[in-house]
Amino acid sequence: MKRTALFIPTLRENPGDAVIKSHQLLFRSGMIRKVGNGLFAYLPLGVRTFNKVCQIIREELEKIGAQEFKPSVVVPAELWQESGRWQTMGQELMRMENRLGQGLVLSPTAEELFTDILRNELSSYKQYPLLVYQINTKYRDEIRPRYALMRSREFTMMDAYSFHTSDKSLDDSYADFEKAYIEIFRRCGLSTIIVKADSGNMGGSGSEEFMVESDVGDDTLVLCPECRYSANVEKAESLDSINAHANPTDKPVTKVSTPHVKTIEELEQFFHLEASQFIKVVLYEVIHTENKKLDEQFKKQGSSLVAVCIRGDLEVNETKLKAHLNISELAFASDEAVEKYTNATVGFIGPFGITGCVLVFDNSILSLHDAICGGLEKDCHLQHIEPERDLKYDYVFDVRTARDGDKCSICGATLYTKKGTELGHIFKLGHKYTASMRMTYLDENGKQGEPTMGCYGIGVDRTIAAIVEEHNDDKGIIWPMSVAPFHLTVVTISKDPTVPAQAEAFCSKLESVGLEVLLDDRKERAGVKLADSELMGIPLRLVWSDKHDGKLELTVRKTGETHLLSLDEAANFAETFVKNELSV
Repeated sequence: MKRTALFIPTLRENPGDAVIKSHQLLFRSGMIRKVGNGLFAYLPLGVRTFNKVCQIIREELEKIGAQEFKPSVVVPAELWQESGRWQTMGQELMRMENRLGQGLVLSPTAEELFTDILRNELSSYKQYPLLVYQINTKYRDEIRPRYALMRSREFTMMDAYSFHTSDKSLDDSYADFEKAYIEIFRRCGLSTIIVKADSGNMGGSGSEEFMVESDVGDDTLVLCPECRYSANVEKAESLDSINAHANPTDKPVTKVSTPHVKTIEELEQFFHLEASQFIKVVLYEVIHTENKKLDEQFKKQGSSLVAVCIRGDLEVNETKLKAHLNISELAFASDEAVEKYTNATVGFIGPFGITGCVLVFDNSILSLHDAICGGLEKDCHLQHIEPERDLKYDYVFDVRTARDGDKCSICGATLYTKKGTELGHIFKLGHKYTASMRMTYLDENGKQGEPTMGCYGIGVDRTIAAIVEEHNDDKGIIWPMSVAPFHLTVVTISKDPTVPAQAEAFCSKLESVGLEVLLDDRKERAGVKLADSELMGIPLRLVWSDKHDGKLELTVRKTGETHLLSLDEAANFAETFVKNELSV
């Protein structure tokens, strides 16, 4: 294809709002443009790479028997109301009405839609298992879209769903999808880390994320250097590096006057003790939960407050808290609500004698001795707290945030953390959607059964951005051959009037053996053409110049390796190089 026939508006300068490499280089190379806040358009060069990533996904999913669907993006609201996520999804869900007043959803994901389609079709156990997928537009009304394709409001996702009559069948397909994902990201040239993850509002029993390391990633990964344990910090478990605190005391609980001493730091100075000797209480107001027992407790106490007690040097992991209690949405309790329902003074809250809230203990509390906590009244704390002796709780869970230096819960080695960006996520959904949407089948004995589900997603746009983040230098993008918009570019820098025709014939020869060639036939300075080829990251460049006496200068973008070859030698080298790279 001729460069003059293709719309590639390259830029010399970075866009003003671009702070990460992928944002900068995808714009400068003429692959994408901004339409609005969190909205982007792919230009012709970008479409070529986009289509190649999608094709890799299709090829690997079809190997494991998944079948592609093309459903609508706009979905009836009644499906989301039926599953219960209409109420729990929050403001990210784009709700709207048509001219007839019918509620609609602009899909952020499609569990409800596929369950609805297939519950009317899969009536017998003989039709299971079934693996289906789509590559389609999605929309989430992100509160703060940023980094261009890394976090946009409209995006393209591959989301797949599997339907099964047994947990064993689900486990098998889950493993197949994991292997397919590993191959997809490998073929895209990405180094991924698989981590245990929280299922969030998707529900289900287990999930894993496919991450890439990134300094600007939204996620924190907790990793073990010895046994290779890896988890998102939202899910990560760890052992306390301090196994016990002080010695048990038989002293009674005693009030201590602590005027204006509220924070953990102030308490450390006042009592001359470390933060790990104090009990910290964080109060939340639960906005929505699917936990019937918790709802009954709220009804009985007259409020929807949850008080989480944790050691003073630790932080509450809200994702773990929500998962343990099946809470879909919560917020920090207001000072007014705290004082109204608990009769406690803000800044001096403690678990000893507190009322009006569900009391959750982190595991760390039960290892404390002779501890100190708030006294529920202004300028007062309590000391000589023995949790097992003096405190009552409704629940005790691991709700702490794992951190650097903690011990691995599997092998005891020291954990470390890294920032990461999620590219893919796989879930075992179980019966969450098939139960709420009444999907059934008849088993081999003629009895009614309820299928179990798996769900599997890959962000196509984010994958493209991640490739650029991993493969670039100070000159531009370095595309892996598998996803490069073109395999090679031929750049003409010659005053010889016969060169254009020779170059076209040469490119046609390369295309006849299956190579994708971009012929830069523009009447531009040599420096502009060469800079553009490096910026766009095309893996192989052949320069046709008068100074090479009829030979072509061939350069490998990734390594900078350069050769001077005759036309036949260059053609043979290019064909062999491209096909070898694609076969890896």
